[in-house]
Amino acid sequence: MTYPAPSSPTYISAERLSRTLDLSRLALSDDEFYAFCIDNRHLKLERNADGTITVMSLTGGKTGEYNSELTTELTLWKRKHGGHTFDSSTGFRLPNGAVRSPDAAWVSSERWQNLSAEQQRKHPPLAPDFEVELMSESDDLREARQKMEEYIDNGVQLAWLINRTQAQVLIFRIDGTVEKVDGFEQSLSGEGVLEGFEFDLGLLK
Repeated sequence: MTYPAPSSPTYISAERLSRTLDLSRLALSDDEFYAFCIDNRHLKLERNADGTITVMSLTGGKTGEYNSELTTELTLWKRKHGGHTFDSSTGFRLPNGAVRSPDAAWVSSERWQNLSAEQQRKHPPLAPDFEVELMSESDDLREARQKMEEYIDNGVQLAWLINRTQAQVLIFRIDGTVEKVDGFEQSLSGEGVLEGFEFDLGLLK
């Protein structure tokens, strides 16, 4: 499929991509990177702390369905308890300069309201309080763990890395602990970050 190129010179063709684009020499500002993402909205892009840009693959049907289950359950909890939920299309600008788009995320009302309207409209300059990454079959576990550690280092309070292939979940906490949960015959707790939130892993079978 071809896409009509907009007037901006930052448009890139989907047919001429490598997984990682080294645009660090351009030293894109936060606003320029946001514009770059808008110019290339046919792609899902993340920015690493070193300025390189990673092109993320689109999910398959099953992974997309499981992502929907996660976001739906989180949104239902949010409607009763407050805060703001976000899907996998949202890019968060972390304190280290990276821009990440977790599969599901939640931010407290207080932290969200501290942002200006412009900050809320673009890539919000904060780390979510809670985030989830649902691995696809093509994801590398080592890289996924590094990303989760980056989230925690930048202020995420609680993070889940869900590996359906191995029926395993790694729970990362702000205190540095990592817990492994084997099997999907149980629920995950939102602990003190999302009090009362329980996610039934059976929804991902």
